[in-house]
Amino acid sequence: MADQQNGGRDEVTRSSTRMKAGTTLRTILDLAIDGSSNMPGAKSVAAKHLQKHPRVEEAVDSVITAHIALASTSGFLTNVGGLVVTAITLPANLMGLAVLQGRMVASIAHLRGYDIDDTRVRTAIMMCMMGADEVSRLTAKGKLPGSPLLVATAPIADSRLNEVVSEQVVSSLLTMHGGKTVGVMATKRIPVIGGGIGAVFDGVATRQIGKFAKAELVQRRAIT
Repeated sequence: MADQQNGGRDEVTRSSTRMKAGTTLRTILDLAIDGSSNMPGAKSVAAKHLQKHPRVEEAVDSVITAHIALASTSGFLTNVGGLVVTAITLPANLMGLAVLQGRMVASIAHLRGYDIDDTRVRTAIMMCMMGADEVSRLTAKGKLPGSPLLVATAPIADSRLNEVVSEQVVSSLLTMHGGKTVGVMATKRIPVIGGGIGAVFDGVATRQIGKFAKAELVQRRAIT
């Protein structure tokens, strides 16, 4: 009886976590894709870079480079993160990084001709935010059906998959926060170096995600 009660409580906890993760990721993606009065959305960013670089691939590279630079600016991340109100508590700079990386991936997807308002594409965007290694690991364990490209071009949307990906992205954010905390605390006696390590960490992570998204979200159709 006690085991049944504990099992019931565990399921309620898991259900609550899924709901919070889903709410958090929807908030992040809404801001990343739609933007706000203080931050351009993914389509606007894509258009800006395409205007400067008429060739799509050059525009994609420009988007990635620009977002790596922004990710290395802690003040920018904190300001963006301050716009996010989520169900799961995370530092403002980490939320800002997630929004920035989400916008970068969504901009790449838009430039490559995907409908970034489509649920399947948004799930694929979230998968890209997890990074290549995590996607490969979860695919091998059977928790993901395959690559972001496979999900983005699937015949129908899978709401359960969206929940799973939401949980994993939030988990990755929490893990990233833990890793950054350890790295920065290790250099706390030299604050300038500590801050520099945090900026480098964010820049490298953003570069890896941009590279993964560029490889996965291949050209689908011309932008209309």
